[in-house]
Amino acid sequence: MTNRILLIAHAPLADALAQCAAHVFPDSGEHLMAFDVEASADPVVTLQEAQALVAKGGSGPLLVLSDVFGATPHNVAQELAKQRADTRLVAGVNLPMLLRALCYRKEELDSLVARAVAGGSQGIMQVTQTTPQNQNTRVHDHDHCHHQQ
Repeated sequence: MTNRILLIAHAPLADALAQCAAHVFPDSGEHLMAFDVEASADPVVTLQEAQALVAKGGSGPLLVLSDVFGATPHNVAQELAKQRADTRLVAGVNLPMLLRALCYRKEELDSLVARAVAGGSQGIMQVTQTTPQNQNTRVHDHDHCHHQQ
């Protein structure tokens, strides 16, 4: 079964990340949901809206990616995740994390979480004018999304 992914972030980040992902993975729409949380949003109403979005998106395992740990979008996502045994939550979403998650969305949920976290952290590096600093040498997995590596 293919995992579903929910982006929940301060507006307009979730939708912007989803649009970027659609550029790389045009077929991601059926597996990816984006939920932007406005600054003035009521957390109770926001949770209800997130629940409705997830229900509308079908069934099956769910990876929730939030932007900032402890902020309203994350807190709402955490409440959502508590209600579902087949849900995992990762805070600190960035585009490399999302792309990695989409690339490996057919893996077991816990494996998907590990891949997403690795993709997010590997996508962060200090870059000089000539070469990236502290970049690990990566073995390319030609069976999976090698453009991500």
